[in-house]
Parts: sequence; structure tokens; C-alpha cells
Amino acid sequence: MNKIIDIVLKNLCNDHRRNLMKQEIYKLFISQCKNVKYLYWETCQPLTLFPRASIFFSQLYKLDIDIGYVNSDALYELAQICKDLNTLSIKSCSQEFKKLILDTKVDEKTGKELSKALARNRTTINNLHLSSIDNIVLSPLTILVNLKKLTIFHWENYKKVQAIYEVTNLQQLTFMYGHLSNFKEVSLLIEKTMGNISKIDICSINKTAKEAGILIKAIADNCPKINYLRTYIGSKDFIHVKTLLLNCRFLKTIDLKSLDFFINENDNNIGDELLNIFISFSPKSLDEIIISGLWKYSIDAFNRFFENFREWPLYHFGINDSYNYAITNDHKIMFRKYINEGVVKYFNELLLVLD
Repeated sequence: MNKIIDIVLKNLCNDHRRNLMKQEIYKLFISQCKNVKYLYWETCQPLTLFPRASIFFSQLYKLDIDIGYVNSDALYELAQICKDLNTLSIKSCSQEFKKLILDTKVDEKTGKELSKALARNRTTINNLHLSSIDNIVLSPLTILVNLKKLTIFHWENYKKVQAIYEVTNLQQLTFMYGHLSNFKEVSLLIEKTMGNISKIDICSINKTAKEAGILIKAIADNCPKINYLRTYIGSKDFIHVKTLLLNCRFLKTIDLKSLDFFINENDNNIGDELLNIFISFSPKSLDEIIISGLWKYSIDAFNRFFENFREWPLYHFGINDSYNYAITNDHKIMFRKYINEGVVKYFNELLLVLD
């Protein structure tokens, strides 16, 4: 790059002109080079802002970054664009940063560098988003004392993040597509916080995970400010939902998935118990309720449920999991009635389509 500029400018010592020339060369490279699979980024130029940058970076397979040249805004842009990236290497992780977002797995060498960087920035980083914790070591020396937002995707060994048990300022917690064996592992983290959590979003690929009720209880006891909750629960743990609704009076969205694999044909409308809890204890802040279709619900219980919200209508009501057996045409006709009467603004679209 510098040789090209020297030839064009004939060694003219003008930093402004040299920078403009460098910028134009990079723009040309980004806009004209197709099917580039590997890039080593070692420049302060805002490559993600150049024309056709989204196309260029979306095709990358491997990306090496010298963090000394790339600011947090550029890293955020990369996280949005590089959806098919296979390997990310980050070098010179020495500068302070408050946010780290990685939407791809990292190799072992990069993992070691990131682990060191996290330890160095343990007092400054407040937002940590990792696609995977493979090759990243979170030791007790890496307690992120000011961490407010934690997101981890594709995790298998929860013990790797036990170092964050002492993160007391946490406000948002997201664990997605991990292999959680016991919800007690997450509840231990919740119990260490100082009551500032506003969002918890958990999606596990292991439906044999145990102690879902313990997590609901931990949230009820330690998260009075929570407004968004998505997690799992078993029918024997419905009682904990009562405590949750009583203690968490700012709750706006609740999304409860079942740990069952299939609907129990003999459950005798066990979902009515959950609906009755919502009828009796829902705070007026609650305007989005999503429950599992793997529990059966009677028409009568649903009628009482929706009538309870006539004075403060729900923004959205939905059913997750499969509802082919639990929700009949009679249920759907009833849903249509309540959306027409304005008791609910939005239903899952399929809940309104008759078979």
C-alpha cells in the first residue's frame, strides 16, 4: 500500500494527501474485489463504512484483526455483517474496551488473547457477547466487576462461566442454544446479583435439564426490576410463577416453554392451573404472555383468563412449542372473539387459522 502511494505522490510528505489516497485505494478494493475469503485488517480506515462493504465482508471465511487499528463501532458493524465467518483472529488485545461482541467461534490462539484482554479489562467492560466460549478461559481473575450485559451462544460446559458468579451489577442475561444440564447453575448466578436485572433470556437445547423451578424462584426472590423473561418450566413448578408475578411488578413479557418433548394426552387440562395463576396474580405491567402448547387448556379457563385482561388489554398472546393437539378449532374461534373485541391486540397468526 505504502509503495503504491509513494509512486503516485512521489514521496510527497503530506499526511492529509497520503491518507486520502489510502482511503481511495481501500474503497476501490472493497467495492471491486469479489469473493474475497480472507482479510487481514491492519488499518485505521473505516472499511465497514465504504460502498459495498456489507457484500464484501459477508463473503469472508477468515478474518484477522489488529485491534489496535479497529474501534468498537467497526467491531459492532462486523458482528452484524460477517454472518458466514468461520475463523476470527484478533491480535494485540491491549487497549481498554467496554464492549466485546463476537458472533463467531475463535481459534485457540485468539481465545488465549481474548482471555488475557478480558482479564486486563475486568473493571471497564460492561457488555460481553460471545458466540461461543470454546477456547476462551474465564478464570476467577477475570471477574468482570462492572459487567451489565452478558450474552453467550452455543455453550456446552457451563462451568466455564462460573467465574461470573461474582458479577453483581448484571442487568441483562442471555444464554442461547446451550446444553444446560441443571437450571440451578443459572440460579446461582442470579442469586449473586444486586436486584438490577431487567432481562433474562434462556434457550437450551437440552430438554432433560432439571430444577427449572429453582431458577424461577431465584428470579422471583432476586430480580424485582425484571421486565422480560423467557425460560423453561415444568408443570410441577407452576407454583413458582405465582411468586414471580407477586414479586416482579414491572414484568412486561413472560415466555414460558415446556421441558416436555411431547404433549401428555392424559394431563387433564393441567395448563388451567397456570392460567388461573395469571388470572389471580398478574401485575398490570404485564402485556405479553407466551405459554407452551404442550400443556392442555380448557375453553372455560381461557375465557376467564382473557376476561381478566379486558380492563388492561394484552399487547400479545402466543403459544410456543407445538399446539396441534392442545389448541382446537373451538380455542381458535374463542381467540378470534377476543382479538375482535380488543382484549388482545396480537395473537400468533396460526392461532387464528381454523383447521
